[in-house]
Amino acid sequence: MADSTTTARGNLIFYHSPNTRASGTRILLDELGAPHELRVLNMKAGEQRKAPYLAVNPLGKVPAIAHDGALVTEQVAIFIYLADLFPEAGLAPALRDPQRGPYLRWLVYYGSCFEPAMIDRAMKREPAPPGMSPYSDYDTMFGTLVEALRKGPYLLGERFSAADILWGTALQWMTTFKLIPELPEITAYVARICSRPSFARVTADDAQLAAAHEAAVAAAAQAS
Repeated sequence: MADSTTTARGNLIFYHSPNTRASGTRILLDELGAPHELRVLNMKAGEQRKAPYLAVNPLGKVPAIAHDGALVTEQVAIFIYLADLFPEAGLAPALRDPQRGPYLRWLVYYGSCFEPAMIDRAMKREPAPPGMSPYSDYDTMFGTLVEALRKGPYLLGERFSAADILWGTALQWMTTFKLIPELPEITAYVARICSRPSFARVTADDAQLAAAHEAAVAAAAQAS
């Protein structure tokens, strides 16, 4: 939901820009049925680097959320926070659920192991020595992920969770841009996750937002 709505759980503001990591958070909000106020930044116009948004997040990154004035940044932290805030959606195992640990493991594995490894690989940088690297080595990191996807259909076996939304959106982007091999386990997982209605809704709306942002930038350039 994109309308500003105050619920018993307080006021939730979501800072978003299309074609960014924030799209995964928008899909999660849709899956959760979470009432929120959508605030869209035109990153092509550099709005993320201007004072109003830097007052929210000094790093100028999206996604970010504010819940009753409490700021939450960092993609994985936002996923944990939101899925726990709306437990009735069933996307986060409860604290004493045996799957809570594996669930948190895969959420954090994305930010602490997968992304650092992918950035090193994409930038053609030598990884840090194993004793200092957050992901040990690329082949082990990637192989561990593929093995988990092979067991499927989701990271928690038969149980779909917020972790699958995080990974599904990321792996879709990575395979689209050929940053990771399109192994059968990966392509099947991406297809499974991205076939959900929430992905179609957000993807279509984000395409409209992106087109509007492009048009706004072009119009500003012509006027100057």
